[in-house]
Amino acid sequence: MKLSHLKTSFLAVIISLIALNSTFGQEGSVSVNQDEDIATLLKLKREINKESSNYYKIQIYSGNRNDAEAAKLNFNNTFNDWAPKIVYETPNFKIWAGSFRTRLEADRALKRIKREFPSAFIFKPKKEKN
Repeated sequence: MKLSHLKTSFLAVIISLIALNSTFGQEGSVSVNQDEDIATLLKLKREINKESSNYYKIQIYSGNRNDAEAAKLNFNNTFNDWAPKIVYETPNFKIWAGSFRTRLEADRALKRIKREFPSAFIFKPKKEKN
């Protein structure tokens, strides 16, 4: 008697769960309508962010112009992962390389760069005022 009562209770619970699932189930679809220019704007924003000063950079050299150009050429020949750039900040010419989003990325690059340029260091450029 107890076994049949248990089977009946179990069957009632299963039927209740199936009924609840079918009554509260929802179906639908989502369609997103967006302007075609959004993709263009996102691409433009990515390009702007590449030049942003929010990134970490590595300074390779600071000094006179001739040595800066020699250091840039040496860096270019040794590392092709990051394009070096000469920046003039009175009174020195500086060689900056990379645009790293995170400090971790910059640290990994610095570890490689320090083998050839022991005085290299990581910094975050100051934002320019308009």
